[in-house]
Amino acid sequence: MADEFQIEVLEDGTIKSSTDKISGPNHSSAENFLREMARMAGGTTTRTKKPNAKHEHSHGHGEHEHQH
Repeated sequence: MADEFQIEVLEDGTIKSSTDKISGPNHSSAENFLREMARMAGGTTTRTKKPNAKHEHSHGHGEHEHQH
């Protein structure tokens, strides 16, 4: 699976990003990238979940690990 973003600047100056599923090892850095891009651009941020998207990830908490 390729971890890719599509980033587009719309006519009104809005920055639009889109992605399909991001692999577990890259999920955190992808989130950090989007947060930093939003912070630097200023204004409001809106996230729209794709109709067929699933939010799945796993992470550890000290001695145990779980998935969402």
